[in-house]
Amino acid sequence: MRRALVALTMLVSQLLLAGGLAQAAHADDDTGVALIGVPGLHWNDITPQDTPNLHRLAQQSAIGSLSVRTVGSVTCPYDGWLTVSAGIRSASGYSCGAPPMPEQQGAGAVIPDYRYLIDVAGQKNAGSLGEALKAAGRCSIAIGPGAALALADRTGAVGDYKSSPLQVRPADLERCRLVAMEVDDLIRPYLSAGPMARVPDQLAAAERRKALQLADAKAEALLSILPASTTVILAGLSDHGSVPHLRVAMLRQEGAAGHVLGASSTHRDDISILPDLTTTTLSLLGVKVPATVIGQPLLVGDAGATVAELRRADATAQTLRGVKGPYFTVVAVLQVLFYVIAFLLLRRRKALPGVRLAAVALAALPVSSYLVNLLPWSSLAGLLAGMAAFAALITLVAMAGPWRRSPLGPLAVVTGVTALTLACDLLTGTPLQLNSLMGYTAEVGARYYGLGNIPFALLATGTLLSTTVIAHRWPGTRGVVAVAGLGLFAMVLGGSGMGSDFGGVIAFVPGIAVTALLIAGKRVSLVKLGAFCAAGGVIVMGFAYANYLKPPDQQTHLGRFVGQVISGEALDVILRKLEAMLRTLLNPNLMPIVIVAIAFLVYAIMRPERASAGIVPAAFAYSPALKAGLVGTMVSGVIGMLVNDSGAAVLSMALALAVPLLLSAGIAALPREPESAPSVGEKLAGVTQ
Repeated sequence: MRRALVALTMLVSQLLLAGGLAQAAHADDDTGVALIGVPGLHWNDITPQDTPNLHRLAQQSAIGSLSVRTVGSVTCPYDGWLTVSAGIRSASGYSCGAPPMPEQQGAGAVIPDYRYLIDVAGQKNAGSLGEALKAAGRCSIAIGPGAALALADRTGAVGDYKSSPLQVRPADLERCRLVAMEVDDLIRPYLSAGPMARVPDQLAAAERRKALQLADAKAEALLSILPASTTVILAGLSDHGSVPHLRVAMLRQEGAAGHVLGASSTHRDDISILPDLTTTTLSLLGVKVPATVIGQPLLVGDAGATVAELRRADATAQTLRGVKGPYFTVVAVLQVLFYVIAFLLLRRRKALPGVRLAAVALAALPVSSYLVNLLPWSSLAGLLAGMAAFAALITLVAMAGPWRRSPLGPLAVVTGVTALTLACDLLTGTPLQLNSLMGYTAEVGARYYGLGNIPFALLATGTLLSTTVIAHRWPGTRGVVAVAGLGLFAMVLGGSGMGSDFGGVIAFVPGIAVTALLIAGKRVSLVKLGAFCAAGGVIVMGFAYANYLKPPDQQTHLGRFVGQVISGEALDVILRKLEAMLRTLLNPNLMPIVIVAIAFLVYAIMRPERASAGIVPAAFAYSPALKAGLVGTMVSGVIGMLVNDSGAAVLSMALALAVPLLLSAGIAALPREPESAPSVGEKLAGVTQ
């Protein structure tokens, strides 16, 4: 319940932000801005003992979590500062470590071989922050290599460069309203070999504390000379090893102390991203933000922020990270074992009630990974126990109610609960998908809100199969209307600003259309299927364009994609997603589910008596609407696999929900074999006895 209340609070907060009632980062015309980057800093580092100055700054600031994801799975200091420079996720393109050392030229400096980033590495937005400042005639001071990279223009030049905060004088701060500083004392030991080490943490605890103390002292060297009215942004700009973490984000300005710090870019009141730093810096200075910058100004939210809560957020993400791989392995193993055992038992018509129960329990697993977030779990044991409890509860409800006697009863319960759970999650700001095993986590940074790819697969499958139960009960026009109406409602939830799912809409529309046509008794040709896919593309681009017309701080990534199409950057995004999709085709956890489920389904249809004692044909004969729903699910799953970067995950989870429930319906739909009459010998034996 605590998580549900948090979800409601977040939804209200977002409405306030949209209405302009929340407090965005702001500064008066004469107020200075200080951007301090401390690569590798996370909230566990902030203590009164080791970092007294940073701890005091946290008490004076709005605080939140910073997702430092750029292009790769982890972010080095070079990529972190380059992303601030570009205002969009960026990468240097080779073995990543520290930012390059600038070459001093008079009062300023030049970053050597800077054009490499633009001409070779393809980072054509590098220098956006520096160019915007130069065009507006704003003076800035860079302290340290990372800060120089962030403030450099497109030639790699910085007007005023210092190697240490000790070189900065009060007169410099009066002359220049912006000062940016890299505090590299914490991250430097992790870069001793050049590239960032591919281990979780290269330093022992004592060594890290020593590095933290040096970083704290350097940060204070600048903080101590800043005018009292200066707006301070402090950010843990990168990871420090092979494991991504949520990092520190602070904003010190009048009235911000004790409040949470987020941004509309994430739709979270306590999470921001690296490009938000670019936008916030320019906005504070009154400089026009370039159209290519995807960040949004940092937003000061409600009071009551605590460092302990931010530490728990990262701990939750790390718990899920540690168990996610094994969890999907277990799901894959259970799916494969189920089909093997079902194959052996069904062909002999043995233990049919047990197979049906196992099928329903297996199908209840995915939605339990979201429902567990209704509970205040704080440990791995609590997470697993909560998921098991919800899966058992759903199975019990499905198999214990009066609807259990109907072949479609348990299917209706499981698919209905799945679809309703995800629909309600979308309506309340997606608190259940965030930090869930089948959802997404902020430290990974693939998504922060809306409908994820696996949740899309489950929402589409749950919606299509549950509506086919309605069509079975009320065939004809009413059934078609139910499938089309409820399907389109779920599709709008997924494709609108609540879901912001681009590929999902493209895949969902053909699934809905195919299901509705088959229920209506119409044929589906390849031409019609292609037209449905095109319609899905047109609809999602309509959602995207409508979102693009909103103010920048209210846009989702759908609207920003339209901007990228206009600016010519969309191709890079599409190619990255295509590459990610192709990699999933080799995933050892996902592909076994796809291969075994499809093989079982095809064999059960082609050789019904040998494969499953005719269970699949029995299910289809009992409910032609169910067959239509399964075909629609397969259409959505295959198209969803091709147009989403999660690839095989989409189809595998659609099958993981649909096929076991199909078998459960088929088992209940099987005609009962009549008991054979006793022979004459058996009758005589009975008389003798």
